[in-house]
Formats: sequence, C-alpha cells, structure tokens
Amino acid sequence: MSTLAPAEHDRRESALGSLVGALSLEEKVSLLTGFSTWTLTELPSIGLRSMVVSDGPIGVRGVDEDATASAQLAAPSGTAATWDEDVLSELGSLMAREAKRKGVDVVLAPVVNLQRTPVGGRHFECFSEDPLLTARLAGSFVEALQASGIGASVKHFIGNESETDRTDYTARIEERTLREVYLAPFDHVVRDAGAWTVMAAYNAFSDGEEVAPSTEHRGLLTTILKDEWGFDGVVVSDWLANKTTVQSALGGLDLEMPGPGGQWGDALVEAVRDGRVPEEIIDDKVVRILRLAQRVGALSGVPGTVAPREQPARQQQADDPAVREVLRRAAALGTVVLRNEGQLLPLGPGVGSIALLGANAVKPFVQGGGSAHVDAPYLIDPLEALRTEFPDAAITLARGGVTELNAAPIADHLLRTPTGEHGVFVQYLDETGEVVGAEVLGSARELWIRNPPEKAATVRYSTVVELAEGGLHEIEVAPVGAHSVSVNGTPLSASEDRVGAEVILNSSYSNPETVALAIDADETPTVVIEAEVQVVDGLAFGRFARIHLRHRAPRQTNEQEIAEAVELASSSDIAIVVVGTNPETESEGWDRVDLALPGDQNELVRRVAAANPRTVVVVNAGAPVLLPWLEDVAAVLWWWLPGQEAGSSLAAALSGAIEPSGRLPWTLPATEEDVPVPNGLPQDGFINYSEGVDVGHRGWDRHDRSPARPFGYGLGYTTWDYLEISASGTPTSGDFALDVRIANTGSRTGREVVQVYLESDGTDAARPVRWLAGFAVAQVDAGETTTVRIPVTRRSFEIWQSGSGWVLPTGQYRLYAGRSSRDLLLDVVVGVDTPADSEASRL
Repeated sequence: MSTLAPAEHDRRESALGSLVGALSLEEKVSLLTGFSTWTLTELPSIGLRSMVVSDGPIGVRGVDEDATASAQLAAPSGTAATWDEDVLSELGSLMAREAKRKGVDVVLAPVVNLQRTPVGGRHFECFSEDPLLTARLAGSFVEALQASGIGASVKHFIGNESETDRTDYTARIEERTLREVYLAPFDHVVRDAGAWTVMAAYNAFSDGEEVAPSTEHRGLLTTILKDEWGFDGVVVSDWLANKTTVQSALGGLDLEMPGPGGQWGDALVEAVRDGRVPEEIIDDKVVRILRLAQRVGALSGVPGTVAPREQPARQQQADDPAVREVLRRAAALGTVVLRNEGQLLPLGPGVGSIALLGANAVKPFVQGGGSAHVDAPYLIDPLEALRTEFPDAAITLARGGVTELNAAPIADHLLRTPTGEHGVFVQYLDETGEVVGAEVLGSARELWIRNPPEKAATVRYSTVVELAEGGLHEIEVAPVGAHSVSVNGTPLSASEDRVGAEVILNSSYSNPETVALAIDADETPTVVIEAEVQVVDGLAFGRFARIHLRHRAPRQTNEQEIAEAVELASSSDIAIVVVGTNPETESEGWDRVDLALPGDQNELVRRVAAANPRTVVVVNAGAPVLLPWLEDVAAVLWWWLPGQEAGSSLAAALSGAIEPSGRLPWTLPATEEDVPVPNGLPQDGFINYSEGVDVGHRGWDRHDRSPARPFGYGLGYTTWDYLEISASGTPTSGDFALDVRIANTGSRTGREVVQVYLESDGTDAARPVRWLAGFAVAQVDAGETTTVRIPVTRRSFEIWQSGSGWVLPTGQYRLYAGRSSRDLLLDVVVGVDTPADSEASRL
C-alpha cells in the first residue's frame, strides 16, 4: 500500500510504533472515537493535531454549516458518464484543493456501491451499475485526491445498494457474487489506488458463513480487507452505525464516528482491562489512526508540537474561472445524446427563437438530497446561459406545470411575528413549559434550529402569514417529531411520538409527514400559525428542532400552464423542454417507488413535440426515468444533476461548444416490468442478491430484454466506423490488450468511448452472457483514423471459486469492441490453455 522507499517506510512505521508505546490505554482509546461530529481527537503530547473530515462526493461541505460555499460538482452518475479517468482525476485534484481551502483532511467519498436497481435512493451518488467502470473511475478520483495529501473514505462497505431500512436490513450476497461484483470496486480502490480509509456501512451483511453488522463483520473488515488485501488504513463507521463495543473492536472497526459518546470510550477501556479485547488490537487501531495523520500532515511526531495545517500559497475559490471551466466541461462532456434525428443538434448560431420550457428549466435540479448536499457559491441559470450562448435568439420561458408535491417555503415578505416584526417568533421552553430563551428568525428557511439552549425541551414557533393575493391558498406544515400545531386557533396536527437520531439516519428530518390546509384569502387574508415542536437529541449530531412551513399561492392549473408552453413552442424555431426529477424524488434516506417522471411532464413533452417538430428534450435526472415519448421527439439529451455550472454546461452542449459525448453508465429501461431488479426492498429483514453476478446490463442480457437505451449508449455529434481489431499478449501474462482502429466519419472533431465486452464459451452457465472488460477514450479529428489500445486484465477473464480463490478457466473467449453493450461492431477470439498465477493483475 505504501509508495515510500522500503527504508523510509520502515523508519516511519517504527516511529509510529514508538509513539503508540508511549501512550496510556486511555489515551489510545480516546483516539478511536470522534472528538465531535466532524473532527478527531488531538493529542499534543505526541504532536497530533485534530483531523477534520467532511462529507462529499460532489463538494467539500466543511464542518461549519454556515461557512463559505463549496464548489459543486455534477453528481457522480453524471461524471461517470464521461467514462474518462482523466476527467475524474481532474475532479479529484479540484476536490483536494477545496478540502485544503476549508481545512479538511479527509473527504468522505467516493461511493463505490453499485446501481443494483434503478430506484435506489442514492443511485445518483454512485458511479455505475458496472463494477469495472465504477472501479476505474473511482480509482482515478482517489489517486488524485490523495496525491494532494487529502484522504479519501471509500464507502459503503458493503451491500448498501438500498436506502429503505438501511440501518436494519441484512444484505445476503453469496461468495462468488460478492467477489466478482460488489467487492471488485473496493478491491481496486484499496489495493491499486491505495485508499487511506474505508467506511463500514449501516446495514448488516451475510456471506453465508458470518452474519453481522458491517461495522463488526470480521470476515469483511479483517480477513478480506486487512489481511488479504493488505489495507493499512482506517476503517471508519458510518455515522452512528456502530452499536457494540467488543464485537466491533474485534471485528476490525478502527474509528467510531461521530463523537463524543458512542459505544467505545470507557466501555472499550474496561473491555481491554478485563481481557475481552486484547490491547494489541487497540495498538493496531491507533497505529492506523496515526498513519492516516502522518499521510495528511497532521502528525509532527514531536512531543508538544502540534503539526500545523498546510496553507496553500493561493487558495482556490469555488468561483475561480479555472474551477468554473473544469466543472462546466465535466458536466457538458458527461451529457448523453440519446436521440438526434435529422441532426437537429447542435443548434447553430442563426437560431431565431427558442421556447425554454419545463419546471426543471425554471428551477434545475442540480444535486441530490442527503449528506452529499453542498451550498454552491452560485448557480448558472439555464435561461441566462442560453441568452449568452445564443445572443441573437429571442428566448422565452414557461414552466409548463408543477412537478413537486410540496410547496415552497413561505416567502419571507409574507411573515410577521405576533408583535408585527418581520419573521417568525421563536421561544425555547424547558420541560416545565417555562421560557428559557427567545429570538426572531427572518425566514421560513431558517426554522431548522441547531443547538438550542441547553435547557430547551420544546421550541414554540409563532408567525402570522399575510396573504396579500386573493383566492385559494395552501399552507403546509411539516414538523419533526412530537408536536402540536394550530392554525388560526384551530388544532391542525398533534403527535406525542418523540423521535431521536434515527430521523437523521433515515433523512425524515428533511422530509417529515406534511399536513396541508386550504385557505380562502378572500375570507381569511391573515393566517396565524402556532407550533410547539420537540427538541431532538441527535446524539453526536447535536440537538435540534425543525419545522417546515410552506405556502402555495393561487396559480394556473397544470393544464393551463401546459397550454401556455405549447403556444410558446408553436411560435418558436426551437422548443427545449427540460424535464426531470426533484429533491422529493432522488435523495439519501429513501428509495423511489417507481421510475415515472413526477407531475404531468410526459404530457408536456407530447404536446410540445406535436406543436413543434424541432423539439429538444433535456432530461435533468441522476437516475433512470421512463421516457415513453423517446422515439417521438427530434432530440433528447440526458443532462444528469449538473451542479453549479448547470446552465453553462447545457448551453455548451446544445451549441456544440463542448460535444456532449457522454455514454450511459447504466441501462435506461423502456418499461418498469423489464427491469431485472425492480427494487431493493428488504423481505423479512433481508435483501437477497438473488440475481447473482448479473447486475445491471448483465441482467438485461441474461433475460434478453430490450431497454430504451443500453448500457454504454451515447451518440455524440459525429459518426464513427470501427475498422479493425487485433489482440496482443496473452490473458495469462498480464500484458493482454486489444487494438481497435476507428475512423471519425463525421464533419467535426469527436470524442469516442471504445468499449470492450468479453464472453466465455458458455461452459459455465453462472457467468454473465457478456461483461465489460475494458474501455478507452479517444479524441479524433474529422476524417481521421486512430488506433485505440485497450488493456484487458487477467482478472476480467477470471472467476471466483470457493476454496480456490481466483481461477482462470481454460477455453475460448470472444472479445467485442463496440459503442455500447448492444452495439458490438468487431470481435476477436482468444484461447486460454494453461492458467498461470492469479495475481498478475486485478482489473
């Protein structure tokens, strides 16, 4: 795992051992639990400063919720659509600079779980449904991040492909599937990219021999990760995931987060003193913590002298022009052309008028919900970006209907306290109901109160909403936990069910049950809202109270808004309809119930396309949605969740300033019934990975089903011929590669992703029909040809056999080169006659 010269490595390891030997048991154990939610314990006596960790993977949020904004990348499924390791490396380097700017040592990213089912809540936060693509892209990101001295935390180890009951279910994965599919990305990122930390998942795991929570699963954490793979870094728990003292310590967990509190501390000291946990196990954990500190520059090794935090000569800012260009280019490159009839795209500079339509055109969905959330310094609006990109075009905007079930937070100017001040009056009550503090909050967006007064048990919110506009309004109230709510003196909702940290783990604190009330402002123009809401003990996440107050003013119906959009489309040269998901749809904490676009977006597309044959549909979603009109519109782009450069990346893709040359990192279904793994819902507490090794596109091939668009699909803006394929080396030697000659037959420079798929001779029915074995990106000028070399490692040919490990079966193998998993244009057959030692290469 170390890249140091052997002598230097040995010197450093000896120094770490000496430092550990000088510590008391209590000092050792103190290093194994977080000091706070996002920091580790410092120990000046050995020159150890506190290390800081921060959520990722689309930006470095930092430890202060009110701190400066963070550069906001496109969602991982979008950056994965580039299929470009150089792009991921560039983003890893950018992330490292952001971490240094915010004083962060370890970024809790990337997620290398697989997109096993398209309805998975964190689908957008994963790279791909394919283990090889995930491994290669994640590895490049981690290498670049850590090359700058910032640690990566690869997560979630293992079987966390679903959000429903994620802290309670047991993932049941048989040995071969585990090794060939779900461990493969971790294997590569740990052994080849050298990840410094690995995060154990919330869920439990069963491999058929051991059933245990991931935080204490010895077979995973010790036997495989540490012993077999030689992982010398830190195994950290997901936040509040650890539930035991002895079992987790013996299982292989090294760091319990967050702190203070938890299952270790004094209890772990006692367990060592009475012999239940050997002290040498504690020593090994402490060495790992100190080794991490050494790597990130947090350990001086000089008693009493705490290592200073590195301060770059010039700190990168989240809105620097160079940062903006990296983010713009990555988001545009990853955009996928799903359809382009008549070469409608790219749009030329002479376009006269554009109708920009759709709820996601008005308010683009730029990031999924949950721990991945970061506040960007700005958001490039699609309308403004299109006006900049096409300055001579008349561009109009219409929403075309509401897509979100919940209304927006009540506008600030509508809120008054009972005494007439602007905002919401907040009182803090102790357990007897006595007021122990009060303040005025200026916005309905500020009603998540963190760290209320120590004695506060309940928070009372009081506000008066002045409905200036007549007609029927809707007021929505969504409190977290035990509460009582009244509107104009009439009880609206009440509950005595108190909640705790579980509302953070399941994300219901951000999406609690909503109660709605219709108000006729012509009769009742003033609405008085009074609510008392419990203070939640979030353990190491801190104490908080939260209520959502939302308002929907009278508006046109969706039908009326669609009619308005159709009218604009019919009178414009080009109609661009931006459809997609929203924060209610894609988030950590819950899985989707279906693959449908929310609201009436399908109807909007159908009617606009009927009114204007020059319609471009842009899909703003991180995970698959059904597109029943896909073959009925002229052009379709998949735009992902694009981050802060949303508008500029879209404008560049539409104009062709940057070719949208992305390829799908997952399979796009045509119907829900065809999806091989329709959901990941636990059954009797278990999720059975019964499809075996046939994850994603492999399952579609196994069942011979036709998706709307296959894995790896993407048109770009030019055309390609695949001319010739040849093989060199041997699969057993580790030097095997394919050379594929391709020609750009279009009129512009283009970027092609050459994909290689492998199939065996069929003697092993458990193997996939075919599987991704390699890929490479090539940039080729118009009319030119090039030869693309694609290494195919021995591991791509191997299978896992229980009791034997990795085995390379003899026989004939056919390798295909093509543009997607279903567009296989060239092939070559190679034979394996004499297997050799397995460790030539892993990926």
